[in-house]
Amino acid sequence: MQKSDGMNYAPEFSGEIKKVVKKDEFRFSICGLKHGHVFAMTNGLLEAGATLVSVYDDDIELMNAFCRRYPGTRVSKSEEEVINDPDIHLVVSAAVPCMRARLGIKVMKAGKDYFCDKPGALTLEEVECVREACAETKRKYMVYFGERIHVEGAVFAEQEIKKGRIGRVVHVTILAPHRLNSDSRPSWFFDPDKNGSILCDIGSHQIEQFLTYTGNEEADITHAYEANYANPDHPYFHDYGECTLLGTNGATGIVRVDWFTPSGLGAWGDGRVFVVGTKGTIEIRKYVDIAQNDASDYVYIVDGLGENVYSVHGQMGFPFFPAFILDSLNRTEEVMTQQHVISSMRLAVEASLKASEKRS
Repeated sequence: MQKSDGMNYAPEFSGEIKKVVKKDEFRFSICGLKHGHVFAMTNGLLEAGATLVSVYDDDIELMNAFCRRYPGTRVSKSEEEVINDPDIHLVVSAAVPCMRARLGIKVMKAGKDYFCDKPGALTLEEVECVREACAETKRKYMVYFGERIHVEGAVFAEQEIKKGRIGRVVHVTILAPHRLNSDSRPSWFFDPDKNGSILCDIGSHQIEQFLTYTGNEEADITHAYEANYANPDHPYFHDYGECTLLGTNGATGIVRVDWFTPSGLGAWGDGRVFVVGTKGTIEIRKYVDIAQNDASDYVYIVDGLGENVYSVHGQMGFPFFPAFILDSLNRTEEVMTQQHVISSMRLAVEASLKASEKRS
């Protein structure tokens, strides 16, 4: 599994996998292949037992590449053919971000659940339209927050937090550098109107993590800043962003995102999460233990019993995917509430808007 390019990073669990459904019990199709996260989303669903039915994108080369990777996938002729297929439960999309909310609303109104790459919305109007459509249709609008749900170190840390090992979580700091690989990026990537600014885009991962680890469904953005420090050829692009959050339960958070991963690093980003609790601390080294080895998923925990380091790669799996499938079939919200998804999307947009106020 390649780790140098975050856009095409697609984790696969190396341990024993337990499928929660049999073939054809949960069927999904793809509509939109513009971001490589679609491979990660597909892998996770297939590992949990879901059945891939068909794919559509207006780029035939992208569809051909997808079908080579997943042989036997039926090629659909249009977006409508996918959405109106009566035999699928879920539509998965990595369309251009500015198209995701519109597509998701159409999918839900057609009686299907929707699973899109982040960011799930680019404007507050889109967030509200999604919220209204969820309430009207009773269907699910799920977002791929891969930097938590597809990282075994993050899975382990969340489980330890829920056990109460470090007490009440009062603060989270998240550092999320990414590698730009600008030559391989499509033009829409550099346009905030199509992709969202850096806080709306990759910042949405971090904001969702803050809500999860602190046990909040809501928060306020108390500070936000974005800048373009090193990409003058893309004047509307933001290569740096930061924000601070205050949760309704009093927990605080700091998020820093950037596109400055050095070429010498073996992974696309040295992602770190630092969690402070009233009885201990946790650090997650997600993708690399820098200058030590190229292994991922190291978790450092200090509690009342001592200092501990855990290497959990290949041990935790990715429980989001089987749980999401069961939630979709059973109409439950065990893995993530719809309110949590909506709040994460809205806060990412609000952070972007607050940052834009400082630039104006």
